[in-house]
Amino acid sequence: MSQRFKSPNTALRDRSALLGVTPPASGRSSPYSNPNPEPSGHRYVDDLEGQNDEALEGLAAKVKLLKDITIGIGNEVRDSTVQLSQMNDAFAETSGILAGTFRRMNNMAQRQGCRWLWYILFLVFVFWFFMIVWWFRR
Repeated sequence: MSQRFKSPNTALRDRSALLGVTPPASGRSSPYSNPNPEPSGHRYVDDLEGQNDEALEGLAAKVKLLKDITIGIGNEVRDSTVQLSQMNDAFAETSGILAGTFRRMNNMAQRQGCRWLWYILFLVFVFWFFMIVWWFRR
């Protein structure tokens, strides 16, 4: 058994001499792996066609992904536009309510003179007094 490894004929142990040219590690022969490609032959054309098909499938998947993202952005923009228009309507209604309230308050102030201002100042003073007392008793 030890004589088998000590054989002077090293050509028997040389893999490339026994098998010829081995394919690339991926298991697929690629026209780019050989520095001198031979464009003749049906296998070369099939390999190129297969690579083109794979590239086309990859591009189609990317285009589909971009289309889905674009559709999602469009839906989000439409939803946001609806929400903004609803907010605009709500703010317009609120400004109408506030304008009416200020108009009524000004009418009341003109009828009562300056007495209402003293009532408001008194209420603010009492509120702050209770807040300070509550803060120190806590």
